[in-house]
Amino acid sequence: MSAVEEPMVPAELRRARVLDLVLERGFVRVSDLGAAFGVSDVTIRADLDVLASSGTVRRVHGGAVAAVAPLAEPSFEQASDSFAAEKTAIGRYAAGLVSSGQSVFLDVGTTTNAVAVALAARDDLEDVVVMTNGLTVALALEAAIPRMTVIVTGGALRPRQHSLVNPMALRLFEGLHADLAIVGCNGVHPEAGVTNVNLPEAEVKRAMVERAGRAIVVADGSKLGNVHLGRIAHLSEVDALVTGPSAPIGALAEFDAVGLAVARV
Repeated sequence: MSAVEEPMVPAELRRARVLDLVLERGFVRVSDLGAAFGVSDVTIRADLDVLASSGTVRRVHGGAVAAVAPLAEPSFEQASDSFAAEKTAIGRYAAGLVSSGQSVFLDVGTTTNAVAVALAARDDLEDVVVMTNGLTVALALEAAIPRMTVIVTGGALRPRQHSLVNPMALRLFEGLHADLAIVGCNGVHPEAGVTNVNLPEAEVKRAMVERAGRAIVVADGSKLGNVHLGRIAHLSEVDALVTGPSAPIGALAEFDAVGLAVARV
């Protein structure tokens, strides 16, 4: 493992990047991490103990493995039935953050679809450009044309989610910049950040966050505290989380402690 960080990195940042490596590689050795980050094995063991206490990694002899359990991904239609009223409220709030003349990245998902429905209902908006990799999102926005321009990415179709992913899904984002990215996820964690169960979709979500002036995460309360395989962003890379009344108060306090703005609608 080659060095990934200079010595004397703040502990919180180092632990976040250690977690990145665990999630990326599945297993990491204490000795390799110590060499990579320029710290002692004792320090790395302490880092792994902290991560293990949060449930994001599992300690094994000589190192750690990801503690992320495989998840059977529900279809779009199945997921739509869960927290439906909460997703509608989140969608309305997030849609209210969009102004006329703005460009928006809006990714696939049932909560982002609720954002699309709420955007289409806003007849006060003009000259908004929405770029999406979600077919259901595009169809929800169709009624708002020509007040809005809807651009759909290319790529391979994932039938259960009606999403477009690589190959070719990321070509749209090359050289583009949006005012705002609104992305959904399967997990939001104070240390692990924003994650998704599906790697190809996480890749597109990550591209949206990286190429937007502001990034808003929309997630019902059941997603808070979860960690999944595909990294979307560190919390420092997003501007706010919009969630609902099912969000645990304790989880909200943890996000406040790390400086993430949260709207519980």
